[in-house]
Amino acid sequence: MAVRNFLSTFAAKSCSMYTRKLVNEQISYYMETTLVLLKPSCVQRQLIGEIVHRFERRGLRIAGMKMMQLDEAILRDHYAHLVDRPFFPALAASMMASPIVAMAISGVEAVQVVRAMTGFTNGRAADPGTIRGDYAMSNQQNIVHASDSVENAAIELARFFRPEEIFDYRSGVQDYLYAPNEC
Repeated sequence: MAVRNFLSTFAAKSCSMYTRKLVNEQISYYMETTLVLLKPSCVQRQLIGEIVHRFERRGLRIAGMKMMQLDEAILRDHYAHLVDRPFFPALAASMMASPIVAMAISGVEAVQVVRAMTGFTNGRAADPGTIRGDYAMSNQQNIVHASDSVENAAIELARFFRPEEIFDYRSGVQDYLYAPNEC
């Protein structure tokens, strides 16, 4: 029930979900908010600042951020589609090896932009210039998790954040990132 209430509140905010609308015969876009987890492989390699810097330099806005220690219960929920796979115990152990940093990141088409920035899941296959392409050599120890759709972003944000931990504010540089009809 709490997740449903959070999702209703979250979806009601104009900047939380991506929507196109016609304004003066031009397409206008609402911002999306997506979840990014900086995994223990990022934390232990002291790459937190570098990764956050990449998202901010791209023009994305940090709407929420916190360090937390994951437990098996949240991992079973988050990776429910993988729980029965033989590699799940190793995945869970790696995600509990140290704290992670959970971030709510906002921007126009943020889900797609963040996914493009992170690169393929397997760091060996990720393109140079992507986060995984530059910092990962593993399929599992791959630095970041990023939501794969707007719908999953809302579910995952509710899993890792309370509504009052995600902030909706206008960045001072927003006018220099987007055209007036884009946000």
